[in-house]
Amino acid sequence: MLRITVTENAVEERWILQGRLTKRSIGELVSSWQASIVQPSTRRRIVDLNEVTSIDKSGEEALSMMVHDGATFVASGVYTKHLLDQLKARQANQKQLD
Repeated sequence: MLRITVTENAVEERWILQGRLTKRSIGELVSSWQASIVQPSTRRRIVDLNEVTSIDKSGEEALSMMVHDGATFVASGVYTKHLLDQLKARQANQKQLD
């Protein structure tokens, strides 16, 4: 199960994710994220992963999409921080190849 809470103010849009980022739970996250990206905004998009308990390959793909879209991440877990570093490095490598 994944709980998604989005709070907005004048300068930021904060996505707080709680639970599992797995194939079974990311459908709503991906569709909501894509809908929010369509609307131009000057607000920073911050994704809080502090309460995420597990991430599978589908979850990694969703996070990769968010990295690509310029999200800023908040994470305290060692694994989650390492995963985000890897996803950001892949994104940087991809930009160099383009």
